[in-house]
Amino acid sequence: MEMKKKINLELRNRAPEEVTELVLDNCLCVNGEIEGLNDTFKELEFLSMANVELSSLARLPSLNKLRKLELSDNIISGGLEVLAEKCPNLTYLNLSGNKIKDLSTVEALDEEDDDDYVEEGEEEEEEEESLRGEKRKRDAEDDGEEEDD
Repeated sequence: MEMKKKINLELRNRAPEEVTELVLDNCLCVNGEIEGLNDTFKELEFLSMANVELSSLARLPSLNKLRKLELSDNIISGGLEVLAEKCPNLTYLNLSGNKIKDLSTVEALDEEDDDDYVEEGEEEEEEEESLRGEKRKRDAEDDGEEEDD
């Protein structure tokens, strides 16, 4: 089934403005591009286009509320910079099983503003240090001795 037909089927007599989730998995996109998806899907928060033979995101409409995008098992090899522009609130992206060959392709998704970025575990370490308090010195008589029960 072609992507346009699948979109119409998934709408189930709803207007595109009412749709928050759209699953287009396993349909066929013509010429490796997105078809039938446009700016009227204003409320879309989750979009899945897994295994649709997608090679380009050039025709992706602006989806300001989109948070989760599933693009696994396609033939995408680049052009990811469009995601940062058209999906500013994206928090989850699955690109597994695509033709991405090196990390520089995904670097287009990095934000320039790294001020609020915290390395995983960094915040937890700071909290642990403040909870632990000061280390106490051991008495000389405590060294090497263990209590027997």
